[in-house]
Amino acid sequence: MSTSPFFLSLGHLPLLSRAKTRSVSPENVYGEKGRGGMAEPGDTPQPEVERIGQVWRNHGWSRELGTGWKVRPSIIVPPGTTATIMDVVGPGLIQQIWMTPTGRWRNTILRIYWDNEETPSVECPVGDFFACGWGKFAPVSSLAVCVNPGSAFNCYWPMPFRTHCRVTIENTAIEELSLFYQINYALDEIPADTAYFHAQFRRTNPVPYQMSYTILDGVKGWGHYVGTYMAWGSNNCGWWGEGEIKFFLDGDREFPTICGTGTEDYFCGSFNFENREKRQYQEFTTPYAGMPQVIRPDGLYQSQTRFGLYRWHIMDPVRFEEDLRVTIQALAWRSESRFLPLQDDLASMAFWYQAEPHGAFPPLPGRNELEII
Repeated sequence: MSTSPFFLSLGHLPLLSRAKTRSVSPENVYGEKGRGGMAEPGDTPQPEVERIGQVWRNHGWSRELGTGWKVRPSIIVPPGTTATIMDVVGPGLIQQIWMTPTGRWRNTILRIYWDNEETPSVECPVGDFFACGWGKFAPVSSLAVCVNPGSAFNCYWPMPFRTHCRVTIENTAIEELSLFYQINYALDEIPADTAYFHAQFRRTNPVPYQMSYTILDGVKGWGHYVGTYMAWGSNNCGWWGEGEIKFFLDGDREFPTICGTGTEDYFCGSFNFENREKRQYQEFTTPYAGMPQVIRPDGLYQSQTRFGLYRWHIMDPVRFEEDLRVTIQALAWRSESRFLPLQDDLASMAFWYQAEPHGAFPPLPGRNELEII
């Protein structure tokens, strides 16, 4: 009996597969069989690296040991440049991404292109993609994303492609970026009903008064929504999470088909995420939902409370056949038991699968608009 690599679980591991396991890293930039760890110490040009726009710096660490001894474990991405970290021919499936970038994570832009498309299906700051939108390490232990000490980003979203896959990293900061990475994938035929992975970033700072924040809009076609990450910056005193999330499906206009009951409810928490014994917010990270990051005021320059929250719809994807729009309200309490629409700093990642082609993404905010103050 054999099984496709697209439906792996602990119970499937004994089943054999004819899929070919491959991996790209700075030590084998094209994932070619039998060509890993071939870089030579010294200043010898690395033609395969130059062809895809990578910059490799000889640190001299292996000068006494020679080829095969960790000669090229990382790349340099100079300011204002883009490096390609995966460029392979399909059909296949990305199964795991590990990376650890230096620098400012909001200024490091991840893009993924399927099957030679002109516009990316994934476009976002790298920190937000890995549920660390505030530029600081936060431990995440979930099925789709794990973030481990000291700043190890891991992604397990399955990402199929039929003819080609290209992954790039752009450095929009003024400092150079050092990047260690490894992308593990399988080469095998893709089932006909397989959709493509998409991820989109948005930010509004501040949210206009009495306006909902848009997590995702402009999605056309057939697919299902699988996850949300939010970097939520509170610009007000008091509790901030009374707002409802809404999913507008397949022609919904003024009113949605799915309407949540509160922000902490959507992220699978309750009653303000409060540890009632300590009277503080309680961080948590679980397979499907979490609030792994709470940045608390320090009495000086860290003046605002900030939160990182994720909700993966792995067991309950939101399915659509024509179009999809997702919004959330920033809502608090004011005097006389009345709701107060907030003007918070909200940034979000939306994750979904759909049949191509995808709709146009909104322009990614510029470096200044992305910056976390």
